[in-house]
Amino acid sequence: MSFFREEFTARSAAVRVRFGAGIRKAVAEEMETLGLSRALILTTPPQSAMADEFAGYLGARAVGRFTGAAMHTPVDVSEQATALARELQADVVVAVGGGSTTGLGKAIALRTDLPQIVVPTTYAGSEATGILGQTENGVKTTLTSPKVQPEVILYDAELVATLPVAMTVTSALNAMAHAAEGLYARDRSPLSSLMAVEGLRAFRDSLPKVMAAPTDPAGRGETLYGAWLCGTVLGQVGMALHHKLCHTLGGSFDLPHAETHAVILPHAIAYNAVAVPDLLAPVTDLFGHGNAGLGLWHFAKDAGAPMALRDLGLTQSDLDRATDLAAANPYWNPRPVTRDGIRSLLQAAWSGAAPAV
Repeated sequence: MSFFREEFTARSAAVRVRFGAGIRKAVAEEMETLGLSRALILTTPPQSAMADEFAGYLGARAVGRFTGAAMHTPVDVSEQATALARELQADVVVAVGGGSTTGLGKAIALRTDLPQIVVPTTYAGSEATGILGQTENGVKTTLTSPKVQPEVILYDAELVATLPVAMTVTSALNAMAHAAEGLYARDRSPLSSLMAVEGLRAFRDSLPKVMAAPTDPAGRGETLYGAWLCGTVLGQVGMALHHKLCHTLGGSFDLPHAETHAVILPHAIAYNAVAVPDLLAPVTDLFGHGNAGLGLWHFAKDAGAPMALRDLGLTQSDLDRATDLAAANPYWNPRPVTRDGIRSLLQAAWSGAAPAV
């Protein structure tokens, strides 16, 4: 199908992207190319050993480590890390990890304008965007700024080879959500739509391979290719209902990020497919079952993804408050966002039922 529109605007950030097994070892080379010499390495607490590994690659260029990156990018953690970057007179942050670490690097860049080198260990896709989500006082807000767009991304298949299969699945579905919503974005372009479809195809084809052979670099490399495509879509167009729901559930109920995306995605896509079946036809073509949302639901189920919000810690008594928060100040969406519609969607997602089509 053609994605041509008579009027459109396409955006593309100036980012250097490198793919390859072992490419992480070129991090010092990338610093040299950028003319930088004082790196602050960022990780989460469980990935602190990764900071040691990268300090070895960087040698004297590594001037410090901050290993306290946290889910949903809490503002107080970002302030601590920013203070350390200033104290160390760092001239670059090297973020090694998933969305939590990438988010922290962006939060530091927002406050200091430091350049970022990101080495993803999941498929979150945040590294390909100029978008930052931050949480303060139980509320998650997002902003878009060139200041938070990473300058360099190193996609290393060896780094995701040991990512547990369960995390691989939820992280992949998180990335796929960017592409699926990008297909009906108000500011979509032919370029963003082509990348969205190719990103979804890459995950459709590679995720089963990775589940069958988790350490195979070829399969892992294709999933990283999908992550980059889906993340780039996220950076080029606005998101809608799916991301609003996930930001609400993550920021206000502290639900795990990737798992929440995995549960919500089929339901949000099914909700919007009623309004834009033509724009979501590529998803139906890729995943079958006659409906984009239902196709994604079966794909997620076959992959062993979590299927119910109740299994992530959301109680049934939370659903009304979640509905009110999600319906307040809604993102632009191709189908009107109503309280009854959101309540029904969340009920199905909470129980693990198939999405309404």
